[in-house]
Amino acid sequence: MIEESAFRVPETELERARWHKSTYSGSNNGCVEHSVLASGRHAVRDTKDRTLGAHTFGPEQWRAFVAAVQGGSL
Repeated sequence: MIEESAFRVPETELERARWHKSTYSGSNNGCVEHSVLASGRHAVRDTKDRTLGAHTFGPEQWRAFVAAVQGGSL
């Protein structure tokens, strides 16, 4: 499991983010969006309920997550 210590990204950074819908999102509304923030952190949010906010990850944690998904362990 990949854990990230509590880190608050300024709300203004999330508001200015350029979000992209995941290419792995299906047609069943199970969609997520990803953004690389100005700080270099990565953010992920639920497309259908953006009011829930976003989870953010540092570059190392993001690389580990992507490697785990590509390797089939997630």
